[in-house]
Amino acid sequence: MANIKSAKKRILIERERNVANNSVKSEIKTYIKKFKSDLAVDTTKAEETFKTLTAKLDSAARENVIHQNSANRKKAHFAKLLDDAKKSK
Repeated sequence: MANIKSAKKRILIERERNVANNSVKSEIKTYIKKFKSDLAVDTTKAEETFKTLTAKLDSAARENVIHQNSANRKKAHFAKLLDDAKKSK
Protein backbone atom coordinates (compact mmCIF):
# COMPACT_ATOMS: atom_id res chain seq x y z
CA MET A 1 0.00 0.00 0.00
CA ALA A 2 1.17 3.48 -0.81
CA ASN A 3 2.32 5.75 2.00
CA ILE A 4 2.35 9.06 0.15
CA LYS A 5 -0.94 10.93 -0.11
CA SER A 6 -0.63 11.63 -3.85
CA ALA A 7 0.12 7.96 -4.52
CA LYS A 8 -3.05 6.98 -2.61
CA LYS A 9 -5.04 9.42 -4.74
CA ARG A 10 -3.57 7.96 -7.92
CA ILE A 11 -4.64 4.47 -6.83
CA LEU A 12 -8.21 5.67 -6.31
CA ILE A 13 -8.28 7.47 -9.66
CA GLU A 14 -6.87 4.40 -11.44
CA ARG A 15 -9.58 2.22 -9.90
CA GLU A 16 -12.32 4.61 -11.06
CA ARG A 17 -10.90 4.79 -14.57
CA ASN A 18 -10.48 1.03 -14.68
CA VAL A 19 -14.18 0.56 -13.92
CA ALA A 20 -15.17 3.12 -16.57
CA ASN A 21 -12.85 1.64 -19.20
CA ASN A 22 -14.03 -1.90 -18.51
CA SER A 23 -17.60 -0.74 -18.94
CA VAL A 24 -16.81 0.74 -22.37
CA LYS A 25 -14.88 -2.38 -23.43
CA SER A 26 -17.76 -4.59 -22.31
CA GLU A 27 -20.21 -2.49 -24.31
CA ILE A 28 -18.03 -2.86 -27.41
CA LYS A 29 -17.87 -6.64 -26.94
CA THR A 30 -21.67 -6.72 -26.63
CA TYR A 31 -22.08 -4.80 -29.89
CA ILE A 32 -19.60 -7.12 -31.61
CA LYS A 33 -21.66 -10.14 -30.56
CA LYS A 34 -24.85 -8.38 -31.65
CA PHE A 35 -23.30 -7.52 -35.02
CA LYS A 36 -22.22 -11.11 -35.63
CA SER A 37 -25.64 -12.48 -34.72
CA ASP A 38 -27.39 -9.87 -36.92
CA LEU A 39 -25.02 -10.69 -39.75
CA ALA A 40 -26.07 -14.34 -39.64
CA VAL A 41 -29.75 -13.38 -39.86
CA ASP A 42 -30.18 -10.14 -41.80
CA THR A 43 -27.64 -7.89 -43.50
CA THR A 44 -29.76 -4.73 -43.31
CA LYS A 45 -30.03 -5.05 -39.55
CA ALA A 46 -26.31 -5.81 -39.41
CA GLU A 47 -25.60 -2.56 -41.27
CA GLU A 48 -27.37 -0.55 -38.56
CA THR A 49 -25.49 -2.42 -35.85
CA PHE A 50 -22.24 -1.86 -37.75
CA LYS A 51 -22.81 1.91 -37.73
CA THR A 52 -23.37 1.85 -33.98
CA LEU A 53 -20.37 -0.40 -33.46
CA THR A 54 -18.06 1.87 -35.44
CA ALA A 55 -19.29 4.88 -33.47
CA LYS A 56 -18.57 3.06 -30.19
CA LEU A 57 -15.11 2.04 -31.40
CA ASP A 58 -14.29 5.59 -32.52
CA SER A 59 -15.50 6.98 -29.21
CA ALA A 60 -13.42 4.49 -27.23
CA ALA A 61 -10.34 5.30 -29.30
CA ARG A 62 -10.89 9.03 -28.83
CA GLU A 63 -11.10 8.54 -25.06
CA ASN A 64 -7.94 6.35 -25.12
CA VAL A 65 -9.81 3.31 -23.81
CA ILE A 66 -8.50 1.31 -26.78
CA HIS A 67 -5.75 2.18 -29.23
CA GLN A 68 -6.73 3.97 -32.44
CA ASN A 69 -5.09 1.28 -34.60
CA SER A 70 -7.03 -1.41 -32.75
CA ALA A 71 -10.30 0.39 -33.42
CA ASN A 72 -9.43 0.83 -37.09
CA ARG A 73 -8.43 -2.82 -37.40
CA LYS A 74 -11.72 -3.98 -35.88
CA LYS A 75 -13.76 -1.64 -38.09
CA ALA A 76 -12.00 -2.90 -41.21
CA HIS A 77 -12.51 -6.51 -40.17
CA PHE A 78 -16.24 -6.07 -39.56
CA ALA A 79 -16.67 -3.99 -42.72
CA LYS A 80 -15.16 -6.85 -44.70
CA LEU A 81 -17.47 -9.36 -43.01
CA LEU A 82 -20.46 -7.18 -43.83
CA ASP A 83 -19.33 -6.72 -47.44
CA ASP A 84 -18.79 -10.46 -47.90
CA ALA A 85 -22.22 -11.19 -46.44
CA LYS A 86 -23.84 -8.73 -48.86
CA LYS A 87 -22.07 -10.29 -51.83
CA SER A 88 -23.07 -13.82 -50.89
CA LYS A 89 -26.79 -12.95 -50.68
